[in-house]
Amino acid sequence: MPRIRVLVVEDSLTVRKRIVEVLAADPGLEVIAEAEDGKQAIELCQRLRPDVLTLDMMLPVMTGLAATEFIMAYCPTPILIVSASTNRGELFRTYEALAAGAVEVFEKPSGNELDDRWARTLVSTVKLVSRIKVITHPRGRLNMQRAPSARSASTSSCRALAIGASTGGPAALVEILKGMPPDYRLPILLVIHIAPAFAPGFAEWLDGQSALRVRYAQDGEPLPKAGEGRVIIAVPDRHMVLRHGRLWLTDDPERHSCRPSVDVLFESVALELGDQAAACILTGMGKDGAAGLLAIRQAGGTTLAQDEATSVVFGMPREAILLGAAGRVLPLDQIAPALTALGGEPGNRA
Repeated sequence: MPRIRVLVVEDSLTVRKRIVEVLAADPGLEVIAEAEDGKQAIELCQRLRPDVLTLDMMLPVMTGLAATEFIMAYCPTPILIVSASTNRGELFRTYEALAAGAVEVFEKPSGNELDDRWARTLVSTVKLVSRIKVITHPRGRLNMQRAPSARSASTSSCRALAIGASTGGPAALVEILKGMPPDYRLPILLVIHIAPAFAPGFAEWLDGQSALRVRYAQDGEPLPKAGEGRVIIAVPDRHMVLRHGRLWLTDDPERHSCRPSVDVLFESVALELGDQAAACILTGMGKDGAAGLLAIRQAGGTTLAQDEATSVVFGMPREAILLGAAGRVLPLDQIAPALTALGGEPGNRA
């Protein structure tokens, strides 16, 4: 079997040599080149066509974010961001790179690792990312046909919208939220799988990308009323559930190795709201959210899933579709109009 060809991009010689050493030691990987700035990364990517890149964010000449945007627009390649999670500016650049098409994030070595766990996890993550068939960004090649009206008999009674996403989720969420009106009436409950080390600033960053206000959930807070639309995100390493009109954060066991879990949120929304619920499952690896989406559909709620062509990873949507959980399967550019219609027209709001 051919080895996976890796391009390592990192300006720190010490960190770069550590990454190269770890990857080169695995028989399934081949480090074909190294770059110390974003411009070199682009040139080598275009010339060598690696299977995967590891890419730092803070680079000279051209930043990691700028390199990501160029690579994903002109020579799409799976990108694993290997970056620090302690600097707010670097965190925000990481989110921007994910929105531009980078697949996953991984924390740089601290130099204080006591065992080989960091090395083993880096190798497995590089292999996983290399298998993802990335799509071109910006999405100029996507079908721009608009969706038919998503209004239904239950539209006017919809009480809340739940969304689940994983790999590729930041980019999908930004496109959806930018396509929704600032006076959207439904509260949006969001679970996204993102490495805990990179999660602290995500709500603040997403808030800056959207006309809707975005923040992390607070334990015990009431579900906003219809007409008070905002985006509330499950905090890292806590499940978010809706129970008796309030949002609760729990330490219950992981589901599908995930906490927060999309299934946990969706199932609680199905029990609480029944046919007044709506939910959407977006791009992501694994099957978290499929059973929960089915629970919402069986309760009479409205359910949507992102289609394969526009998903970075068609794992979670595919599992939901196979279960019969998705009432509609839509390309990414049609999801915002469909969700907007679920919220009702401004003139018809209660």
